[in-house]
Amino acid sequence: MKVVTPKPFMYKGGERAVLLLHGFTGNTVDVKRLGKYLNDRGYTCYAPLYKGHGLTPEELIETNVEDWWQSVVEGYQFLKSQGYEQIATVGLSLGGVFSLKLAYSFSVSGVVTMCSPMYQKKDEAMQKRVIDYASNYKKFEGKSEETIKAEMAEFQKVPMNNILTIRDFILDVQENLDQVFAPLFVAQGRLDHTINLESVNNIYNGVNSYEKELKWYEESGHIITLGPEREQLYEDIYEFLELL
Repeated sequence: MKVVTPKPFMYKGGERAVLLLHGFTGNTVDVKRLGKYLNDRGYTCYAPLYKGHGLTPEELIETNVEDWWQSVVEGYQFLKSQGYEQIATVGLSLGGVFSLKLAYSFSVSGVVTMCSPMYQKKDEAMQKRVIDYASNYKKFEGKSEETIKAEMAEFQKVPMNNILTIRDFILDVQENLDQVFAPLFVAQGRLDHTINLESVNNIYNGVNSYEKELKWYEESGHIITLGPEREQLYEDIYEFLELL
């Protein structure tokens, strides 16, 4: 079966733009509904796809967090090149970490983080996430169980040092949170078992944003943008953006 690779998307709207950022091992599909919702209400929305994401697991582990960050920067610069001056950044999981770094590296009108980590899990947990991605990708390709088993055995022998660069990147952002002054909205699913939930307080208390809000979504897990409370989340983000 031929796998259709996710792609960046842009929904053109008004003069105010939103940069939508997906998470690690995720892709633009995770933020597409949110993008459509905001576009229907007048916002221009652009979502870049990070290098290596949406591709084979073998290609993913050839990239690292600096490659993905460069994809984010290029997405921001693309919007600037299109004439957008007022850009808010909205990120899911690692995308939220990127959003915070954008806030102290460039000029943004506002920041939304959703289920974003500030404490990185152990190496084994990170490797398991990549292995799960690899297994699911191969199943999606329509490969037989025997083929998947053989390919996974080989895949798990490959060093994943590139993936582990995430830890230092998150630590660097954590140490620079006090440089974030843009208005901030922090969204967190109560049933999120992927990140350390203390990350929420770390972000909220660490920034120097005069305007900031934290909201818990009691029935949502990690991919909150596709969860049972997504419509409420979309509305909350829209209302936050409208105040900028």
